[in-house]
Amino acid sequence: MNEINIRIASFIDIEEILLIYNEGIIDQIATLETTIKDKNYMLEWINRHTGRYKVIVAEVAGEIVGWASLNQYNSRSAYDGVADLSVYIRRDYRGKGVGGKLLSHIEVIAKENGFHKIVLFTFPFNRLGQGLYKKRGFREVGIFKNQGMLDGQFVDVMAMEKLLI
Repeated sequence: MNEINIRIASFIDIEEILLIYNEGIIDQIATLETTIKDKNYMLEWINRHTGRYKVIVAEVAGEIVGWASLNQYNSRSAYDGVADLSVYIRRDYRGKGVGGKLLSHIEVIAKENGFHKIVLFTFPFNRLGQGLYKKRGFREVGIFKNQGMLDGQFVDVMAMEKLLI
């Protein structure tokens, strides 16, 4: 595989970020979202990722193959040091080291922007994702039972965290 380049996302990346996000929605392994998103949705989304809340992309041979974002965990000031994490990898690049590179970079960005902790939420059945997160030092906090619905069935959601200090 060619070298993986990581950089801050820009508005010109929206179409590729959107395609990867919609793959994640369709595959039902990374999100409780069930509605396919459009370009307007993603433009609003990236507009909310300013200041401390960054979006980065992974490129291979000039193509975006994954992205990660630091999201606001909670609007209360007591949680200003905690970031929520999203990571999405294009189907044909899952399990090929893209996620690890994205996590390495997003953790540095989180520290530089005053976050002391990153939290994420994943499905207990997403073994590939959990393996990646555990390898990068995230720990399981617990399971939310019947947290959401997919295909008319309740699904559990696992909370994970990593302290950055």
